[in-house]
Amino acid sequence: MSFAHTDDARRFSPEKLVKTNLFESPQMFCDTYCLEPGQAQKVHAHAGATKVYYVLEGEAAVTIGERTETLGPGGLGWALPGEPHGVRNASDARCVLLVAMAPNPN
Repeated sequence: MSFAHTDDARRFSPEKLVKTNLFESPQMFCDTYCLEPGQAQKVHAHAGATKVYYVLEGEAAVTIGERTETLGPGGLGWALPGEPHGVRNASDARCVLLVAMAPNPN
C-alpha cells in the first residue's frame, strides 16, 4: 500500500500509549503514537537511527538530549543516532504524533 490516513490509526488506551504502524520498509517505519494525558514514552536512544516526532493533535513534551520542548500541532523534533529521546503528554487533552525512524531497527 502506498497511502494512509492518520485519522484511521488513532487508538487510545487508558493503560499506556498506543503505537499503530502506518507503514514499514527495510529502510524506515512510520507510526502514530496516541497518548492520553500523563502517558509517556521513556527516554531512550537508538545507536544507528534517527527518530522524528511530528505533532498532529494536542501538545507533546518532547525530550531530545537534555532539552525538553512542548510542541503543538505542526511541531517537529528529531533525535540523531545515539541521542536520547522520549515524549510525554503533559497536557489535560489527548495527543497524537506521527513518528518515523530510519534506518528501521527491526
